[in-house]
Parts: sequence; C-alpha cells; structure tokens
Amino acid sequence: MDIQWNAYWRLMRFDKPIGILLLLWPTWWALLFAGEGMPRLKNVLIFSCGVVLMRAAGCVMNDIADRGFDPHIERTRLRPLASGELSLQQALRLFFILMSLAFVLVLFTNPLTIKLAFAGALLASSYPFFKRFTHLPQVVLGIAFGWGIPMAFAAETSTIPTLAWWLLAVNTAWSVIYDTLYAMVDREDDLKVGIKSTAILFGRFDLLITGLLMLLMLAMLTAIGLALSLGWPWFIAVLASAVLFGFQLLVARHRQRDACFRAFLANNWVGLALFLGILGHFALSGSYYTA
Repeated sequence: MDIQWNAYWRLMRFDKPIGILLLLWPTWWALLFAGEGMPRLKNVLIFSCGVVLMRAAGCVMNDIADRGFDPHIERTRLRPLASGELSLQQALRLFFILMSLAFVLVLFTNPLTIKLAFAGALLASSYPFFKRFTHLPQVVLGIAFGWGIPMAFAAETSTIPTLAWWLLAVNTAWSVIYDTLYAMVDREDDLKVGIKSTAILFGRFDLLITGLLMLLMLAMLTAIGLALSLGWPWFIAVLASAVLFGFQLLVARHRQRDACFRAFLANNWVGLALFLGILGHFALSGSYYTA
C-alpha cells in the first residue's frame, strides 16, 4: 500500500513542486492586483488550493496522454504509468477526483468565475495532447497555466479588466520561455518518438528566440508598470527578472541537459521577484489604477 500511495504522489508530481510554484506566482500576481494589494483571504485560499489540484490533474492527464512515449524517454521512463506501477483506470479515476475537488472550490466564488472554470477545465484536460499536433504546445500550456489570472480577477471584482489579459499574455510568453528550456532537456528523445515542442521548432536558434521572448516579456512588464503608474518596487522586480533571464541564458548556453534544467528551475525566482514587486508597490504607495 505504501508503494501505491507513493506512485500516486509521484503521478501528481508532488515530489517536484516547481510546477506548483510556476502556477502559483501568476495567480498570486492577479490576486494582488485585483485586490489592490489585499485580496480576500477566501479567494487566496480557494485559488492556492485550486492551483495545487489543477496542476496535479494536469500532470495526471499529461502522463495519460504520454503513456506510450514516456517509456522511451530517459527522464520519464520511471513515471508510474510508464513503468506500470499504476494502471490507466487508476490514473483516470484520480484525474476526475482532482477535477471534481477543484470544481467544488470554484463553487464558493461567483457565476463569472464558475463560467471561466469550465474553460480552465477544458484547457487542463486537452493541453497535453497538443504536442502531437503542433510544435507550439508551450503556448497552450501558457494559457492553461495562466487561466487562473482572469479567474482571480473575476472572483475578486466580478469583472475581467484589460490588465488580466495583459498578465495572461505575459504568462504565456513566460511559459514558452521556461518550457522551451525544459523541452531542451528531452529534445533528442522527443525527436526519436515524434513529440513536438518549441525546442525542436526553434532548432539551433533556440536560445536566440528564447532570449527575444524574454525581451518581449520584459517589455510587456515595463509597459504595464508605466500604464498603471506602478511604483519603483515593480521596476526593480522587472530589472531583477532581466538579470535572472540573463543568468538562465548563460547557464544553458552549451545546451547540456542538466544545465537547461537548472535554467528552467531558475524561473521560480522570476515569479517571486514579480510577486514581491507588486507587493512592494501596494505596501509603499497603496495606489491603484482605473481598469
């Protein structure tokens, strides 16, 4: 029984919390903006728990979708479905349990948020399959990972202002950045089994295009700060993000697997820096913008 619980734990990727953090940061950005620095505790708890559940559900569906590919990839061959520790039926049951729990949480919000939750559920269920049909699954991943942004605004304000969509665009660019670095780890194996990714699409220009996407994200962050008259903590956070991006490109410059994975992991600090920038803005000025 202990072994089976451990297999479920690993299937939900709870042994690798980086994915949870990369979903939590943009959700918390949105909650801070929507709540003018003080979002309602109820929504913080609902969305924090919801992120954990939805990320776990996404991982389960990802392994269901990739169960025929994972045994042939070095990094994934020991995952519970790939190794046969758990069956497809067990994985599907777990997925529906996780999605049901997440939906129960959304019922404590409002009608607009509940409507958005259906789109979020569709994204979480379908994005793992896009790598079979397009070299841009990271774009779909970014929208799926960032869908908590418009939902957070809807829960806090019962509206979805322009800022919510700008933050979703920022998160989509960010997801392509860090997931391209992640896909570079598996590029050789993915080519063998026929899985598509931006790392394969970009080819020898992978780091150049990733760097350009970093500049695009930094430009959007700067534009948001100027448009909303955010305080200096925000711009310090954007500068810190630029330094962190430079570090990632430096680490990944030789395209070695371990180095690319370290560069991917470093994105957690980008999320934290921007979170602190928003927190610092409201703590020091208390000012906000007109949506």
